[in-house]
Amino acid sequence: MSNLAGRLYIVATPIGNLDDVTLRAIEVLRSVDRILAEDTRHSRRLLDHLGIARPMLSLHEHNEVDATQRIIGHLTAGESLALVSDAGTPLISDPGFPLVRACREQGIAVIPVPGPSALVAALSVAGLPTDRFRFEGFLPRRQQARRAHLEALLRETATLVFYEASHRILESLHDLVEVFGGRRVAVLARELTKRHETVRSAPLAELLEWVEADDNQRKGEFVVLLAGAEAGGDARSIEVDDLLSVLLEELPVKQAVGLAARISGGKKNLLYRRALEMTKG
Repeated sequence: MSNLAGRLYIVATPIGNLDDVTLRAIEVLRSVDRILAEDTRHSRRLLDHLGIARPMLSLHEHNEVDATQRIIGHLTAGESLALVSDAGTPLISDPGFPLVRACREQGIAVIPVPGPSALVAALSVAGLPTDRFRFEGFLPRRQQARRAHLEALLRETATLVFYEASHRILESLHDLVEVFGGRRVAVLARELTKRHETVRSAPLAELLEWVEADDNQRKGEFVVLLAGAEAGGDARSIEVDDLLSVLLEELPVKQAVGLAARISGGKKNLLYRRALEMTKG
């Protein structure tokens, strides 16, 4: 039995490039009694690459509630276990939360073994503010729920980060343009650390056009990052200039600004100043 008995290790594994595995992760994976994997076949490839042969148990979103008590039994019996996901840091849009919560409730040590994360990797190269960010994981699958979710984020000033799958990336980009407007700056990070890694920054409308035009840009795993709304400005990322332009064609400045403020959520004084600039122009 391992001398690391009765502990659960949360082990981050590579998101693509196998050389990103940490020395500590290798040491822990070699030392534990069992490895809990989201997909044992997928994780076996990494373990084979590292020359590690340990018993494996499956822990995924469909069995994690039922499997938790059985796993707790192994831990209370004195075994040490390591939890890995298919890629990156476990529990970040991956299974494991019920198990970690149960361990902490029962006084079982839970120890992080940090390493790769698509979320952090994307933020580090996006060129968007990182002092505040809001991670939303995967967007809802159905369009109505997805748009409602996005609309609730219109006033968020922090950088927004989403994960998305290849078969939904076009739909999600369409909805992002619809809700936030085509001018909002975004970054599309695809296949990070892998052979076809792509990171592109552009207004949402341009990103959508680029992905629509190239089948290859719809393949792989995606992190989508979105610039936050301007604090105190057009909190709803609607195309405010376009809105004001239309309203000013039909209404006096004061009325146009009042209506634009109601629609966009922006501050009247800022909108009024912009409306004056537009009318003078």
